[in-house]
Amino acid sequence: MLHSDPNTDSHRKIWTAEGARAVFDLPLMDLLFQAQTVHRQHFDPNRVQLSRLLSIKTGGCPEDCSYCSQSARHASGLSASKLMEVERVLAEARRARDAGATRYCMGAAWRSPKARDMPQIIAMVEGVKALGMETCMTLGMLDADQSRQLADAGLDYYNHNIDTSEAHYGNVITTRSFADRLDTLDTVRQAGIKVCSGGILGLGEGPQDRVDMLVTLANLPVAPESVPINMLIPVEGTPLADAAPVDPIDFVRMIATARIMMPRSHVRLSAGRTAMSDEMQAMCFFAGANSIFVGDTLLTKDNPEEESDMRLFAKLGLQPMQAHEHHPDAARRAELLAADPAIPILR
Repeated sequence: MLHSDPNTDSHRKIWTAEGARAVFDLPLMDLLFQAQTVHRQHFDPNRVQLSRLLSIKTGGCPEDCSYCSQSARHASGLSASKLMEVERVLAEARRARDAGATRYCMGAAWRSPKARDMPQIIAMVEGVKALGMETCMTLGMLDADQSRQLADAGLDYYNHNIDTSEAHYGNVITTRSFADRLDTLDTVRQAGIKVCSGGILGLGEGPQDRVDMLVTLANLPVAPESVPINMLIPVEGTPLADAAPVDPIDFVRMIATARIMMPRSHVRLSAGRTAMSDEMQAMCFFAGANSIFVGDTLLTKDNPEEESDMRLFAKLGLQPMQAHEHHPDAARRAELLAADPAIPILR
């Protein structure tokens, strides 16, 4: 099922498609038990990382991603906007921090940023870092110089999802190759930025496509530190507007399999939570999800309101993580935790 990788530490495994599928297909109770066991080996099972996502530049993207309302190629009715001013972004970040978020994610609807945009982007990263928050950006494809600039500014994470399996990818996106996605992940990793990469369920893929997507992520030279698992929110005017809904148990299986395959990664329960019951979300947390987006929007899509999230957390006995709670340097982690602003919602 698994093969040890001699080029990494003794805990790292190289997954085969067959081995990963065998895990995914386990009887559900066995799968959940195994996932929760792995989860407890690396994380406090009652703590969840809270992120906030802001669209700093909306719409007008030249890519043709079939699921995306921000593509200029789709008749979703979304108007393009300019890049937000730095002070407005920082004001939003302060509000997010004061409401309990510890990671601030900023997304721009670009194929890749232009040189003229980089000074503003860098100022946003530096400003959010100064608030004591972890920083994340998603800006499309990056080159080595752009990655170095972001790393020098202190960017913690770069999000660039691979979306689905390599085999299914061309059915969803034609303007950017699967290899382009992997190249960007490698470029930001080489610059010293942590990787946030996952995918979307509900793109017309089959079970093996879902498993193969996880195999690609788990077998990267370093597994992503953050793995968002999204459930498609169909958008009118996009090619996937009439996509069939994802079965809730299949989604839970995906979370559990991701947790087993990437035991040290934060597995984020991402887009689609508005369609999930409290019970489904609880199963996802038990399966190993330990990160969510808070706030009422995700880029252009609805997200559960903070009050409903906090009510669910109270029911389940969950608490927010602090910023940098899993920083690999123990001394720096202690320093950062001591300086972490209070999270007023549940403390």
